[in-house]
Amino acid sequence: MAKKTEPVMGNDASTVRDVAARAGVSASTVSRVLGGTYPVAASTRARVLKAMRELDYVVNAHARALGGSTNKTVAFVVDDVTGPFYAHIARGVEEQASAEGRLCMLCTTHGDPQRVLAVVETMREQRADAVIVVGGAWEDKAYQDRMTHFAHALDRVGSRLVLVGRPPLGPGVPATVVEYDNEGGAFAMTTHLLTSGHQRIAYLGRVPGLSTSDQRLSGFRRAHELLGLAPDPKLILDGTFSRSHGYQGARQLLASGAEFTAVFAGTDMVAAGALQALREARVSVPDDVSVVGYDDVPLALDLFPSLTTVNVPHEELGRAAVRLALHREELPGSQHLVLGTHIVLRDSTRRPGR
Repeated sequence: MAKKTEPVMGNDASTVRDVAARAGVSASTVSRVLGGTYPVAASTRARVLKAMRELDYVVNAHARALGGSTNKTVAFVVDDVTGPFYAHIARGVEEQASAEGRLCMLCTTHGDPQRVLAVVETMREQRADAVIVVGGAWEDKAYQDRMTHFAHALDRVGSRLVLVGRPPLGPGVPATVVEYDNEGGAFAMTTHLLTSGHQRIAYLGRVPGLSTSDQRLSGFRRAHELLGLAPDPKLILDGTFSRSHGYQGARQLLASGAEFTAVFAGTDMVAAGALQALREARVSVPDDVSVVGYDDVPLALDLFPSLTTVNVPHEELGRAAVRLALHREELPGSQHLVLGTHIVLRDSTRRPGR
């Protein structure tokens, strides 16, 4: 028979007895629910789990052995590791974690905000040294409030929430933030296109409510405003950061008969789809239409023509996330870092009418 593991509390403010009192059951019943070794009525289990959530009780079977310490693990939480943007940040995280003597654990969420919350909670129970969440944040107050709660909860058990490529949760929240100048990169790229003579620029890949997209579109609009211009709303298409959206979006623009001389794709993957659609329609890039992307993933060099894009320091984002989180006591004033971006000019752009 397998040896029963007695659950050990991770939150000092709550005990098994507290959970039992809240649920209206005995402490031994709570232990049975936590241990999972004895049958418990479904309604009773539901009451116990509800009480645990309300009391913020953390089950951690390893906490006693660890004596309150973390478990030498860094968790990397990402939508989809197959995407090149995430893969290169992951490389930086893994390299720095290894150098710091930590094991890197990969957790994928498939773009589901609730899955992000569930993974962060699990990593809190496992007492990871740091929980690194990568990618844009959704404008959802309940989600932001829950992430703020987890930041404090992780801090109480000696762990650290790290946000990469997303804005801070607010003043006083114990989290490490490693951003890049997202809006500035879009502003610089749009300014380059406008000053090169492109006054009608289509924007593909607006994702309303996603911080990454909102910041890029803000830079796009700010560049127009600075030069006394206004982007045509009909040329801004909602979609996703995917190759398929770039393809369908470019086809939609062409079918509408809209006039444009340049396409700003929200990511390099969106740009790849747009290039394919333009090529199939016998629209020459850059002779007829210039195309730019964002991220500067390796794909950008392999496209034909090679893609003008905004460079993001992917691997340094990952390295900095681990370094700042693990050494936060030594670097208390450096827990919000913004890395620079810059445009990379390649063959997919030129002045219109040349």
